[in-house]
Amino acid sequence: MTVRELRLIGDPVLRTPCAPVTAFDDGLAALVTDLMDTVSLPGRAGLAANQIGVSLAAFSYDVEGARGYVVNPRLVATDGEYDGEEACLSVPGVHAPRLRAAYARVEGVDAFGRPVAVEGTGELARCLQHETDHLRGELYIDALTGERRRAAMRRLREAGLAGP
Repeated sequence: MTVRELRLIGDPVLRTPCAPVTAFDDGLAALVTDLMDTVSLPGRAGLAANQIGVSLAAFSYDVEGARGYVVNPRLVATDGEYDGEEACLSVPGVHAPRLRAAYARVEGVDAFGRPVAVEGTGELARCLQHETDHLRGELYIDALTGERRRAAMRRLREAGLAGP
């Protein structure tokens, strides 16, 4: 089992859009294994490749019994509204209410280039949206506004972490 070190807010890799995967080889297989191993620790729901320092479009998820990964994911459908607490492994100690779609569908491929689709509601929908945001170089705190944003920024300063 290989659990990779997490990159934290302030690391430029988190703000750089990830490149599409073009080589479906042993390197990709190793990345997928590392993503799955790293997300499997307790308290983790999703992990984008750039959170472990790899600027390729892939993420893993482990939410309420749904477990897997998607390479070159695209968020293709959303519906409804779902407001709830959100956090991020790359922004430790900070959580905030964040409005997301209540339903989300992501399409992409597996490590062999075969089509895959993942869809879900509630926390799985939140995770799918959160991880696809990461792959575009975005953090969940970027979309916070008003008092939600001010409170998150205050927690970031108190934790000694750089702002977005």
